Amino acid sequence: VQLQASGGGLVQAGGSLRLTCAASGRTFSNYDMGWFRQAPGKEREFVASLRWTGLSTRYGDSVKGRLTVSRDIDKNTVTLQMNSLKPEDTAVYYCATSLRPFPRESNNDYANWGQGTQVTVSS
Repeated sequence: VQLQASGGGLVQAGGSLRLTCAASGRTFSNYDMGWFRQAPGKEREFVASLRWTGLSTRYGDSVKGRLTVSRDIDKNTVTLQMNSLKPEDTAVYYCATSLRPFPRESNNDYANWGQGTQVTVSS
């Protein structure tokens, strides 16, 4: 399965963005999914994960209460709704499929990394 993240852009602090992870080649509805981000000079950081059912989620401490992950099975996509954005949210955001049962927060437990999408939050 090939993944592609999209929806990034430039937004002011306090604003919102909606990222989408789309799959090509096959459906990924039976995969647990994850979102990660990587800022320049920093390690890849866990953002959110979603059980394949869409009924369970987990978030990184820095984004709890501001980001929401969900999936649309009919569209074969996973979305990351980002609200109350902060300059420290600036990073390239990636989606990936989990290799191990939910929940997983290590990027070593994920595969099929898609091309990321840049999110820039200005102060």
